[in-house]
Amino acid sequence: MENHLAKSTEERTFQYQDSLPSLPVPSLEETLKKYLESVKPFASEEEYKKTAEIVQKFQNGIGRKLHQRLLERAKGKRNWLEEWWLNVAYLDVRIPSQLNVNFAGPSAHFEHYWPPKEGTQLERGSIILWHNLNYWQLLRKEKMPVHKVGNTPLDMNQFRMLFSTCKVPGISRDSIMNYFRTESEGRSPSHLAVLCRGRVFVFDAIHEGCLITPPELHRNLMYIHQKCHSEPRGPGVAALTSEERTRWAEAREYLIGLNPENLSLLERIQSSLFVYSLEDDCAYVTPEDYSQVLTTLLTGDPTVRWGDKSYNLISFSNGVFGCNCDHAPYDAMVMVHIAHYVDERILEAEGRWKGSEKVRDIPLPEELVFTVDKKILNAISQAKAQHLKEASDLQVAAHAFMSFGKMLTKKNSLHPDTFVQLALQLAYYRLHGRPGCCYETAMTRYFYHGRTETVRSCTMEAVRWCQSMQDPSASFLEQRQQMLQAFAKHNKMMKECSAGRGCDRHLLGLSLIAKEEGLPVPELYTDPLFSRSGGGGHFVLSTSLVGYFRVQGVVVPMVRDGYGFFYHIRDDRFVVACTAWKSCPETDSEKLVEEVFRAFYDMIQLVSTAHL
Repeated sequence: MENHLAKSTEERTFQYQDSLPSLPVPSLEETLKKYLESVKPFASEEEYKKTAEIVQKFQNGIGRKLHQRLLERAKGKRNWLEEWWLNVAYLDVRIPSQLNVNFAGPSAHFEHYWPPKEGTQLERGSIILWHNLNYWQLLRKEKMPVHKVGNTPLDMNQFRMLFSTCKVPGISRDSIMNYFRTESEGRSPSHLAVLCRGRVFVFDAIHEGCLITPPELHRNLMYIHQKCHSEPRGPGVAALTSEERTRWAEAREYLIGLNPENLSLLERIQSSLFVYSLEDDCAYVTPEDYSQVLTTLLTGDPTVRWGDKSYNLISFSNGVFGCNCDHAPYDAMVMVHIAHYVDERILEAEGRWKGSEKVRDIPLPEELVFTVDKKILNAISQAKAQHLKEASDLQVAAHAFMSFGKMLTKKNSLHPDTFVQLALQLAYYRLHGRPGCCYETAMTRYFYHGRTETVRSCTMEAVRWCQSMQDPSASFLEQRQQMLQAFAKHNKMMKECSAGRGCDRHLLGLSLIAKEEGLPVPELYTDPLFSRSGGGGHFVLSTSLVGYFRVQGVVVPMVRDGYGFFYHIRDDRFVVACTAWKSCPETDSEKLVEEVFRAFYDMIQLVSTAHL
């Protein structure tokens, strides 16, 4: 893969950006038909009838006007949703984003050349940093191959947001600072920020025109590690990024007011390629159990994460690695891609550095020392306390199902992603005795700056199948037939959503037009079935396929009585990471995972039993 990446391909990473199609606006009729279908599992006959009337009224009245305005907006923009989505889904959100919005995941190297082992943190760290820096250079030179489906190029814009990108808090809305430039566009920052024991250091990754090597990186990490372990801890300014957004914005303004130099220190962190965290703790992980490492990555010490950074690469004392990323600038597939790239490089080199051991005379890392006072120190300890208190409420169950995986499902003509989605539907139905409204991410990268659409996985077909699985009088054949119908429905929806023809983003756009024009909220959005079916970010199951590589991730639930459910699929296994809040007595992520694994067995039996 590296030769393929490193050779000068004719195609440049971002060359198709200008020729990608604009994000389409679906037809109003189609959207409302899909929406109405999606509320059915959660409605009594009476309720459904009432909602159908509300939808009809919307379609013939205010909805038609709003749709026209949306079409007008779309004429002047290549992506009518982009700015709105960024604001509504991320930048306007006031709850602490480090825990509630960010996603995290471990590096897969523990499965092969780098099993957990004390004393390896710095040496391994220098190698993993070097591979990350090589990836950055490939992007700078636009040598990263364009992602395609068949011959159709996909939008690559999110890859610009991986390096030198940071969210900055605002009183009522945050903003995103992106300092990355390709080589043809000009200068781009080339320094790294390292957080250790409440202190912040920076150093340049380029010396005399070329990347510093693993032995040189190792020397810098040793310097920082020894300094932090032989001197008092720093104030831990980074913990402020884990605060409620407005509180962090106010603390940041106060910090800058204390000393204008603090602003330039903040900007050095914001513009850094990424943040590298040196943790004192070790992380427990095995190929079967990811629970503890994911918990630590998502909820760990806030003084060694810059929660607003698009990429925190985290190292533990036993040579285990992972990341914690702000979700605002990009979706998880960007992180999956770099994580897979680095993992492949480490595999190729058998976990070692095989180049020169020579260390040039490069400058030592520089410490960024903030001017702080009692008020800021109080704000830091308050931020830490609130983060750790909220984080302690999170239950993470992350396990590998090792009996079979993609090979067997595909052999039985079942789409592996749909297989997991329907298993989750059955698991939730069995555990809670009712259908669970579900958000599955579909990618809309066929379009300019396309990000995501919602696949509403809880269909009537899925519910009918779940009911048949719980019905002792239902025949084996009946259950199988119902399941295959649910598969067909899900596959069709995924295809439509990826083509920009879901219902959620369109409905969001219509509601935002009404809001911008100062119109009253249309009845469609205040109808109880709107939120009961997941509308307005009320999905009880918040799910995403992380991919088909050895890369796993985790997110918190979207609602207090819900679950977060990330999973990846391999030839021989399914790995799932499920989260729930301990303070909700109804939910239990361990039990849900157990039920999902039970559903896997039941489903494969339906298609592979000999007497069929």
